Amino acid sequence: MPTTSRRSDWRVSPVFLGIVAVMAVTGWAVWTDYAASAGLAVFLFVTSAWIVSLCLHEYAHAATAHHSGDLSIGTKGYLSLNPLAYTHALLSIVLPVLFVILGGIGLPGGAVFVERGSIRGRWKHSLISAAGPLTNVLFALVCTAPFWLDALDGVPLVFQYALGFLALLQVSAAILNFLPVPGLDGYGVIEPWLSYRIRRQVEPLAPFGLLLVFALLFIPALNAVFFDAVDAVLSVLGVDELVSACGLDFYRFWEGESEYCAAYTLRPAG
Repeated sequence: MPTTSRRSDWRVSPVFLGIVAVMAVTGWAVWTDYAASAGLAVFLFVTSAWIVSLCLHEYAHAATAHHSGDLSIGTKGYLSLNPLAYTHALLSIVLPVLFVILGGIGLPGGAVFVERGSIRGRWKHSLISAAGPLTNVLFALVCTAPFWLDALDGVPLVFQYALGFLALLQVSAAILNFLPVPGLDGYGVIEPWLSYRIRRQVEPLAPFGLLLVFALLFIPALNAVFFDAVDAVLSVLGVDELVSACGLDFYRFWEGESEYCAAYTLRPAG
């Protein structure tokens, strides 16, 4: 196990920089209406921004673990923001992106393997688990800043829709991640404070926690309650339900734009 941190461990991966570049270019295309298809531009912008947020989520776990005593984090490549370096790239990147495409929901993943034995103190263990979803909270605040700062003058409507939908993904991811379900970060926050007996009983359920949450969201009543909570948070942040709904509408460009969102987009901004 390494005893020191190398500067190279913190070098940002070209893969991550490439994703950021795609986000920047497609964001510019959405803003300027440069692309032939606004829906395709929104799809690429939101998807790349979502992947960036997933990388930052995992980086927050890794960096917090590193500063808490697990110096093996750096040698695993977790500090480079490279999504290909994660223990389970499928769970951390592919499935969350697929869930966005199919269900319009920011379902969390899991990837960073932390040597918990190298870390002393229950608060540190809780903070490592909380760091990821707190990143989603911060990302949501950034996405919604133009709304709660009342600074939308000059911001194209389609770009507002894209930000609203991206904010919905971040809020839904934060809420889901903070659920005290085994396998999710919310349980990781409280786990250090549980008795050894309870932790041993719950441990076998951890691999199925994410699947359980996903299955429960297919129940219409629970799905409605969940999205009502997401919309309530977005409302506090100044994002109208229509904005995020039209963002999803543009994101799913292959389904065709709804007449209502199309007509609303033709209205002058502000």
